[in-house]
Amino acid sequence: MRYLTRMTAASLWLVCTVAVATVPDDPLDSPQWDSMVTKHLGEDAEIVFDDRVRVLAAGYAEDAMETPVMVEAPDLPDVESVVVFADLNPITKILEYYPERASPTLAFRFKIQQATPVRAAMRTADGVWHVGGMWIEAAGGGCTAPSVAAGSPIWESRLGEISGNAWARGPERERLRFRVVHPMDTGLAAGIPVFHITDVTLATPDGETLARLKPFEPVSENPVISVDLRYRGPVALSGRDNNGNRFAATLPAPDSP
Repeated sequence: MRYLTRMTAASLWLVCTVAVATVPDDPLDSPQWDSMVTKHLGEDAEIVFDDRVRVLAAGYAEDAMETPVMVEAPDLPDVESVVVFADLNPITKILEYYPERASPTLAFRFKIQQATPVRAAMRTADGVWHVGGMWIEAAGGGCTAPSVAAGSPIWESRLGEISGNAWARGPERERLRFRVVHPMDTGLAAGIPVFHITDVTLATPDGETLARLKPFEPVSENPVISVDLRYRGPVALSGRDNNGNRFAATLPAPDSP
């Protein structure tokens, strides 16, 4: 009887474990969905497909090196982190975003290698991942093509150059758009090693963090990124790349509306 009791307990434990780890069916029907969950969200992650999480892009990528996309979830509260990934890219993770004093909204451009689902997964304070996405068709080749900087003799003199603008979006809110000069090489073009920005921090002048980004190789060359901050004022931007180069600048506050 003791043996049967132990087996029953073990069976119940196994059933519970499988139930927790069950991955929901993919509405985009991607052949890589299960592996994307394991790789980017975790084997035991709690995941829901949520219409509040939107990925906005053209259905076809006209420029595989510069594909614009916007992710947003204005009605999803308590978002602590955002992961954007493309299932069928050779490098699947595009970026991570931590909107500490910001909305879970950002826009950028990325390299696309072939037709692929592009997804945003947003983790809320309760640990649940809320996922949205769409297919983007593409002729491809964006991840394996060399950057423009790779063929220019003067790019090093501008490496890390920062520019940006801000627009008031209401009381204590602003949209910030910034650009960092960087080749963002994927390492997949022959003879060109991987070279990309790894960390960007946006902060108040006195050092309070507003948001953090971790771009990966698929983010486009000379990345232009827009974020919506729950703050109005000048922004101190700092970052570094995988070769240890550091860059920093203070971007001015938006003009009064």
